[in-house]
Amino acid sequence: MTTWTDAQLDSIDKMLNPKSIAVVGATPRMQYGGRFLNAALKAQDRVNVYAVNPRYDEIQGIKSYPSVSALPEAPDVVGVVVPYNQVLDVLQESHAKGTRAAVVISAGFSERGVDDRRDLQGELGTFARESGLRICGPNCLGLANIKDDIWASSSSRGSDGITGPIGLICQSGASAFGPFLTRAVEAGIGFSHIISTGNEADLDFCDFARYLIDDDSVKVIAGFVEGFKDAKKLTDVAKLAAAKAKPIVLIKIGRSDLGTRAARSHTAALTGIDDRYDAMFDQYGIIRVQGYDELLEISQLLAHSPKPTQPGIAVVSHSGGISSLTADMCGQAGLDLPTLTDEARDGINGILKGFGWASNPSDVTGFANSDSFPEIMAHMSNQPNIGSLVVASAGSDDQATQVIAHRDDIQKQGKGVAFLWTGTRGATAGLQKLKEANVPVFYVPDKLALGLSTLQKYYAWQETHSNLPFPTNIPINTKQSQTLAELKPPTSDISALSEHQSKQLIKAWDIPITNETLVSTSAEAVMVANQIGYPVVLKVDSANILHKTEAGVLQVGLDNDTQVTEAYDEIMANALRHTTPEGINGVLVQEMVSGGTEVIVGISYDDQLGPVLLFGSGGIMVEVYNDVSLSICPIDIHQAREMINKVKGARMLEGFRGSPKGDIEALANTLVNVSQLAVNLEGQLSELDINPLIVLPEGQGVKAVDALALF
Repeated sequence: MTTWTDAQLDSIDKMLNPKSIAVVGATPRMQYGGRFLNAALKAQDRVNVYAVNPRYDEIQGIKSYPSVSALPEAPDVVGVVVPYNQVLDVLQESHAKGTRAAVVISAGFSERGVDDRRDLQGELGTFARESGLRICGPNCLGLANIKDDIWASSSSRGSDGITGPIGLICQSGASAFGPFLTRAVEAGIGFSHIISTGNEADLDFCDFARYLIDDDSVKVIAGFVEGFKDAKKLTDVAKLAAAKAKPIVLIKIGRSDLGTRAARSHTAALTGIDDRYDAMFDQYGIIRVQGYDELLEISQLLAHSPKPTQPGIAVVSHSGGISSLTADMCGQAGLDLPTLTDEARDGINGILKGFGWASNPSDVTGFANSDSFPEIMAHMSNQPNIGSLVVASAGSDDQATQVIAHRDDIQKQGKGVAFLWTGTRGATAGLQKLKEANVPVFYVPDKLALGLSTLQKYYAWQETHSNLPFPTNIPINTKQSQTLAELKPPTSDISALSEHQSKQLIKAWDIPITNETLVSTSAEAVMVANQIGYPVVLKVDSANILHKTEAGVLQVGLDNDTQVTEAYDEIMANALRHTTPEGINGVLVQEMVSGGTEVIVGISYDDQLGPVLLFGSGGIMVEVYNDVSLSICPIDIHQAREMINKVKGARMLEGFRGSPKGDIEALANTLVNVSQLAVNLEGQLSELDINPLIVLPEGQGVKAVDALALF
C-alpha cells in the first residue's frame, strides 16, 4: 500500500494553510502573476504576502523583492509564475531559503508534447521528491482554501466562492475555477478547497485526496481527472476514504475507447480500457459521474444527507404530472416508492378534503403552499419504510422555510430531504432560501433519481465493506513456482503455452481441469479413451494453433475405437497444414464434459491498474452481447459472487426454466483462485483465457475445458 510521509502531507498543508506566501513573477498587470498576487492579498490580514520581481520596487501596494533569497523569511509556499526555463532555478533558490511547498503556474512542459519539455518536467519532479520541496503543477491555476478564504491561484475568475464541505480536486485548472466554481456559486453549493494539479510533475490527485481524507471539515471529495499516473495509488486512497465513510465522486475522462489493441485471446478483446476503470471504481466505492452539474449535485446530496435508514422514497408535489414523472424516474433508477400506510393516507386525505390524491407520489395541489404542508410532509416522511422525502415544487420563501424546518426535524431520525425545483433557476423566492440552508436541490427528475440512487448505493456498498477487509495477495507457493518454471523456464522465449500446458499452469492454483492425457499415436489415443470412458474429445495440443475448430483439429463426441483412430489421423493431418511437426506436442484425449453451463474466465493486464479479471457467459454469446463483468485483482469470495451476479447469462446457473442449479460456490472460489494467479504472475503472464469453463450442477464443481496462457 502507498505510504504518505508526514513531510509530504505537511507540504500540502503549507500550500492550503500558509502563514506566508511569496509570488515569484508578480506583476502590476492582471495577468497570471498579477492575479496570483491579487488573490493572495485577500488574506493579507492573516498571511504574510510577498511580491518577488526584480523589475519593480512595489506591486499592488506592497514591497517587491528582487529574489526569494532577499525575503525576510522562508515563505510557507512559493507561487511560481516565470518562464518555463527559469522554474527549476526558482525552486532551487526557494529550497535553499527553507521553503517546502510550491505552486507552479508556469506552463510549457509535458503538455507541449516535446521531449525536452517532458524531460524538464521530469527534472522538476525529481527535484521535488529528492529535496522535499513538494510541487503542485506545473501548468496549473493553483489552489484555494475557501473555508479560510486563502487563495493561491491565478484564476481569471477572481477569488470568491461559497464555503461548504466538498473538497474539489481537478487536473484542469480552467475547469476547477471555471465551470465547476461558477456553477457551484449559482447553485449555492460550497467548497472547502479547490485544488488544480495541472501536469502533476510531483503531487497528484491522489496525494491531495489523501490529505483531504484527514480533514474533518471535508465530507465529500469531488474530482475531475483525465488520467492517473499510478491508478493503484487511487485504490489505496479509496480504501482510506472508505474507512472514514468519505465518498469520492469523480469525473474520469475516457468513456470512448478510440483504439483497442489487437489481442489473441477473447479476454483482452472483451476488456475495454474504460470498462476496467469502471470495475475498479465499483470495487472501491468510487462514484463515477458524467458532467459538471451531476458531480456538483450528487456531491451536495452526499455532503448534506444522512445515511438513509430505509430505502423507501416518498414524493410529494403540487402537481400530479410532476409527481408522476418524478416517481417514474425514481422507478427507472431502481428506487422504491412504498405504498402509504393507512394512517398516512387518511391523515393527508383529511387535509386535502377531496382535492388531489393521497398516495406515493402525492399530488397535494395548492396545499403545497399552505400552512398545512408541514403536516403533509410529516405524514409522508414518518412512515417506517421511508428514508428520503422528495418535495417537487417551486414555492415561496414560506414553503422553503417549512421544508427546511422539516429537513432539520427528520434528519434527527436519519432521514433526508431532496428538493426538485420546478421553477426557473433564476428565481429568488424560495430557491435562494433552500440553497442557503444546504437543502440538496435538483432541477430535472432523472438527475434527482440518479442522485438518490447513488446515495443509497454508496451507503449499501459502505455497509457491505465496512466489516470486510479488502482482499490481499497470497504469495506464490513452491509448487506453483516449480510448475511455472517447468512450463516456461526463465531463460526461454516462449510467448504462449499450449492448451495442455495452460491447464497444468492453472491446476497449480487449484483450478479444476478436465481428465485428459497427451498421446503421440493413434493406438495410445484408443487406449486412453478406453481408460477415460466414452464419449471422448480429441484435439491437437499446439501453442501455434489457437483456433482449433477453424483449423479442423478438434473432434468431439467420439464413441468408439474406430472413431478415435480416424479422428487422430485427421487431426494430425490438419495440424501439419498449420504448423511444423516441432510445433505439435501431440493429441489430447479428453473426457467429454456434459450437463453443465459454459462460462468464460480470463485475465488481462492494464499498465495502470494491473491484473484485471473477466467473467462472462460462455460460447459465442459473450462476443455478441459482451455479457461480462470485470474486477481488479485480487478479489475475495464476496466480490466473486458480485461478479457472477452482474452477468445476465449467469441466471442460467440459478436453475433457469427447470434446468439444474449450477455450482455457483465452486465458480466463485475458482474466480478467487484465478485472481490470485493473476497477481502472482504479474510481470510474466500477459493474458489468460479459460474458455469454456463448465459449471456443473450444484455440488459437482467446475472444469476448465480449454485454456490459453500468453506470456
